[in-house]
Amino acid sequence: MKDIDWSPWLIRMSQGDEEAFRTVYEATRNHAYGLIYYLSPRKQDVGDIMSEVYIELLRSADKYRPEQPFTAWFNGLILRQVRNWKRKGWRLFRIEEKLRSSKNESRDLESEARLSAVSDRMELLPLLRTLPYKVKEIVVLRYYQDCSLEEIAGLLNIPLGTVKSRHHHALKQLRRRFEEKHGGKERNGYVY
Repeated sequence: MKDIDWSPWLIRMSQGDEEAFRTVYEATRNHAYGLIYYLSPRKQDVGDIMSEVYIELLRSADKYRPEQPFTAWFNGLILRQVRNWKRKGWRLFRIEEKLRSSKNESRDLESEARLSAVSDRMELLPLLRTLPYKVKEIVVLRYYQDCSLEEIAGLLNIPLGTVKSRHHHALKQLRRRFEEKHGGKERNGYVY
């Protein structure tokens, strides 16, 4: 995301300017998609969560404070929407169960499974998905969004020590799972 002054765009957006919304959307959509993709519990929900993020962005554009970095504020908005979506997960689960009982659903599951298998070929993604959400948040923000540990602490509103602890725990789990998957340690003993 570009480092520009977002205040005028967000003010115009809060006043109903569609062009301002389009500009903000175009500048932020890849960033938002990447963060949502790594944090969402189910990959097929990414598009829906994206919609929720931009609806919330429209609602809360007037609450942005210019002294705050836009990226941190926007990441917080994304994290809240992903968490809200996870809370709604049980409803989606019930809907899925009803769909599975229908005969046509089995064909849809097969095509979804094939698409999911293609996206899971990335080496770290399957391992990342096995982490608990709280440590996965730290890894995604640290390594996929390039946030410092201090920024993560501020963004998640938790102590820096907690962030460091979760970060250490996450890397330890990822290394162990990587070693299990690949039958031992890498040659130099480190997994990057």
